[in-house]
Amino acid sequence: MYIPTFDDVKTAQKRIAPYIHKTPVLTSTFMNELSGAELFFKCENFQKAGVFKVRGATNAVFGLSEELAVKGVATHSSGNHALSLAYAAGRRGIPVTVVMPHTAPEAKKSAVRGYGGSIVECEPSTSSREETFAKVVAESGADFVHPYNDPRVISGQATCSLELLEQAENLDAVIAPIGGGGMVSGTCLALSNVAPETKIYAAEPKNADDAYRSFKAGKIIADDAPVTVADGLKVPLKDLTWHFVSNHVEDILLATEQEIIDAMKLIWQRMKIVMEPSSAVPLATILKNKNTFAGKRVGVIITGGNVDLDKLPWNNSN
Repeated sequence: MYIPTFDDVKTAQKRIAPYIHKTPVLTSTFMNELSGAELFFKCENFQKAGVFKVRGATNAVFGLSEELAVKGVATHSSGNHALSLAYAAGRRGIPVTVVMPHTAPEAKKSAVRGYGGSIVECEPSTSSREETFAKVVAESGADFVHPYNDPRVISGQATCSLELLEQAENLDAVIAPIGGGGMVSGTCLALSNVAPETKIYAAEPKNADDAYRSFKAGKIIADDAPVTVADGLKVPLKDLTWHFVSNHVEDILLATEQEIIDAMKLIWQRMKIVMEPSSAVPLATILKNKNTFAGKRVGVIITGGNVDLDKLPWNNSN
């Protein structure tokens, strides 16, 4: 297992710069007063393709040799990594195939197709996803870009926290959502090298708390098909992301489905920004654990904004 280094992060930062946005950091007096902390929201919902995952996908795609690139890239993803890889492959002009659960939001499927990606559907479980994907790679010979357990992807995601530290200095803590752990691993990789005194927290839905249980048990515990409104956080940790989580994360905090929905609605109402349920989990856990963050300067990573506007979670009809 190759563990990416800070040199990989610096290489990634230069490689992806022409293809991504340097996203803004927003603040809110209301949110500060509500939480008792000073919050700095790193808005990756304004990123290309609407999500932080473009960073890692672009680093992987543009790091390929010409010989490998000709065969294209492939992945399995519930949505955001899929459309990010499709975006990056489109910029380089190479083919991309994505295995997606048939339950993935239509907005994300449409975005993948819009960027020129081909979709192969599977059942909404990790096992079905991986079996279907194995067939796709065997047929195409495409380069597998894992959604998170890939050193190239983690190095790319780490560039988000590097930017955040330039935009909001002297942070006491940074908190990000955790599913498979790509963003959290990137945060660990960046902060452990540049700001080792800054504590790293991960935020997870209580309904999909395998990372939390893994963290407490000291070994990976994987759920196959958890059910949560935070559709981007359903996947389990893998060996590479577990390395970073187990070595650098201070704690993993949980939020209920209602707490996630309430936090999402609060950000929409008060900050006027569109973000998806997965991105609301950090704020939900901050509000639930005020004593942990009271008086601190906290970076909050808003990971993406690809929400299905026809199925907003606070609408009773859904």
